[in-house]
Amino acid sequence: MSTLAETIKFRKSKLNMNEVKLPVKILIHILVGGFSILCIIPFLFVIIIAFTAESSISEIGYSFWPNAWSLDSITYLAKLGKQLWVSYGNSFLITIVGTILSVLMCVMYSYALFRKDFKFRGFFTMFSFFTTMFGGGLAPTYMICKNLLGLSDNYAAIIVPLLVNPFNIIVMRTFFRTSVPYELIEAASVDGSGEYRTLFEIIVPISKPGIATIALLNALAYWNEWFIPLLYIRDAAHTPLQFLLYRMQAQVDFLAKNSGIMGPEATKLAQNTPKNSLRMMMVVLVVIPIACAYPFFQRYIISGLTIGSVKE
Repeated sequence: MSTLAETIKFRKSKLNMNEVKLPVKILIHILVGGFSILCIIPFLFVIIIAFTAESSISEIGYSFWPNAWSLDSITYLAKLGKQLWVSYGNSFLITIVGTILSVLMCVMYSYALFRKDFKFRGFFTMFSFFTTMFGGGLAPTYMICKNLLGLSDNYAAIIVPLLVNPFNIIVMRTFFRTSVPYELIEAASVDGSGEYRTLFEIIVPISKPGIATIALLNALAYWNEWFIPLLYIRDAAHTPLQFLLYRMQAQVDFLAKNSGIMGPEATKLAQNTPKNSLRMMMVVLVVIPIACAYPFFQRYIISGLTIGSVKE
């Protein structure tokens, strides 16, 4: 009985020794809070500029306290009408479908490279890694995608080229090696589990942090992609948001640079176009959806950071 009491007392004293003092806690909260504010301020600044009048930007530049506010950027974007919402829907569809398919392919490919009994894993590792050092170039890629595969004016033209990412495969394979006990696979094999059942019912549930990480990376890649639509998309019905905004910004820049040689009407139109605030409003339209999606991945990513930090 005395031994138990001494053990409890020792553990309490050890906890008290490891407890962070109140002044230290306050200092940590101040530092973390200050760092968080520094991360938020740039985005708030972008929002302020998006609603700043173009005359104020011309007079005093970018400022947290502009001379005048304006909704000209929203009014200019409203001219897109239905096309803006169609492009929003296209971006969501491409991001969701592309992320699901790319994560599925990455997990299956990485699992094969993780298996020690897969005799061709050296070849397929090199096959994947080789593409990070050498590429075929833009012209051969364009010919294969458009002429051979028929990837033009459809959603597959944007989804397929980004399906396999060698960097994500390396990340996922490393996660399997460091976080998944190989004994689980051997035990499942002894119990008669097939490869797909072992992967999707045993490995995937304990690999959520790694899968969430590559899912976030793929979602960011699909959501921010504008160059691939520039090559393969001409139909307005399949235009994603980023390509639509890029095209609009290019038109505004062209008008601003060449208005002097296009006549007085073009000059007047260029003067009435909110060039700077429009650019920032485009940033807001692109960033807000993906920022709202981040919290869904956050808890898995944070839990993944602590894997392996405690040893039994």
